[in-house]
This record gives sequence, C-alpha cells and structure tokens, in this order.
Amino acid sequence: MDTRLADLLRQFDLERLEVNLFRGQSRDIGSPQVFGGQVLGQALMAAYATIESHDVHSLHAYFLRRGDFKAPIVYHVDRARDGHSFSARRVVAIQHGEQIFNMAASFQLRETGLDHQMPMPDVPPPEALPESDEPPLEVLEKLPEKLQRLFAQKRPFEFRSVEPTDYLHPRKLPPRQHVWLRAVGPLPDDDRLHRCLLAYVSDYNLLDTSLRPHGASWHAGNLILASIDHAMWFHRPVRLDEWLLCTMDSPSASGARGFARGMLHARDGRLVASTAQEGLIRIVKPPG
Repeated sequence: MDTRLADLLRQFDLERLEVNLFRGQSRDIGSPQVFGGQVLGQALMAAYATIESHDVHSLHAYFLRRGDFKAPIVYHVDRARDGHSFSARRVVAIQHGEQIFNMAASFQLRETGLDHQMPMPDVPPPEALPESDEPPLEVLEKLPEKLQRLFAQKRPFEFRSVEPTDYLHPRKLPPRQHVWLRAVGPLPDDDRLHRCLLAYVSDYNLLDTSLRPHGASWHAGNLILASIDHAMWFHRPVRLDEWLLCTMDSPSASGARGFARGMLHARDGRLVASTAQEGLIRIVKPPG
C-alpha cells in the first residue's frame, strides 16, 4: 500500500480507552492546526465503533476550537438512541481538557424505497486534466513560505480541477467549481472506512468556493479562513479509491462567513453524497 495511504489508515485505527471513549492521533498537513477533515473522519469512526449493523446517512458537526496536531484527540461517544431502523450518536472531541469539536450522526439499517437523483454534470474526465493540482515549481517558488510548506506535504488523495486556481493572479469567477478526487492507491473493502474517508476528504475545497466571486485567495496572507460547521448526507455506497466528481457552489457570503455546498458523484454517475459547510472568512491586514 502507498505509504501516504497507510499513514492515513493508521489515523483511523482509533485506540479504545473505555466502552465509549476513543483516542486518535493527529498529523501535520502543513496548516497551523489539525485538519478539520481528520477530526470529522475520526469522530465518525468513533461513532461507528459503537454501531453494529447500521450505515451512517447523515452528520452535522461544529468546529469549536483549533486542534493541536502535536497532541492526540479523545473522542467521547454518547449512545443517544438505538432503534430497529435508526440509531443516533453524539460525539465530542476533547483536547487539552477542552471541547474542540462536536458532532451528531444518524445511522440507518439498509432498506429499499423511492430512488431518484440529480444527474452528474457534463465535465471533462479526470484523464483529460493535469495529473497534479499543485502549482508548477516556477509558481510555487513565488508563493509565501507557509503555502510552500502546505504544498510540500504529500497528500493521500489526488485532485484534478476542471477550473484550476491561478495562485499568483486570482480573478473573479463564478461561485462554483468541479474537482475530481480519489485516493492515491487501492483501499480495503470496508464500507465504513470509505464513508469515514469521504468525510475526511469532504473538507477540501468547499470554503475556497466562496472566495471565487471575489477574486480572493487564502494564500495572499490577508484572509483568515476556518470551518465553522459541516454537514453531510450519504446517499449510496462509495469507494474512495475510484474517481469521484465533487461539484461545489457558494450561494452566499456575508457577515464574515462563506457558505458552500457540494455534490459527490461516482464515475458511473451515481450521486453518493451531498455536503454543506459554513466557514469564517475574515479580512485582515496583509503581512509586512
């Protein structure tokens, strides 16, 4: 297995401290704090550890404080309800004695019913797009040091943008974007793991969509961006080692907050999940 993926899976191998208490390890991905998707995915994995036969169908989470990637995170699971068809869990993430995150998730026993979906957008396939979503070396050298550090971290997922970002000369664009994504190698046949990994990767690119109509870019040094809340709905089974198309739009930005939505389609056209996020977008004085 690719070493990046192996390390990612170790993050989801939570240590059980007590019946409803788990501990997860953090990673430095080049940002000042723990990556929000890591906490989201680990919290869902902790909830799954208390579930027997149901699948997660939705979650709603709030990011309360910055996470410290130098320290482990403890997850406390509250078994709010166990029913025949539905079960509910509440998860609180704790670090240095304080809550940094909380999440409510609902799980359902698989059953059949009415079935329809929004179609997948008609966009170029991933094979027609550049292999890397990272800026070329001549552009990377002109970016701030903290951004170079972020790009230097090799990610366990690859991204191919249909509408790539111009990091040096951002311009005003419609508040939408399409990004293909997948893991960098094969993953185990574990549906729960794939759903947790989908939660992890869903935190990429969403808030950036709110910047596009303003010609703004988080790398310029004059913005503070942070996830406030995150919601997901899981519609159909998914594999993260196969291409997914993430279609994102931002209906609104106001009050120093940006709001963005996403739909994730499998390569065969199935809508596998939807997501929404609101985040802080605060304008500050550029450094220097």
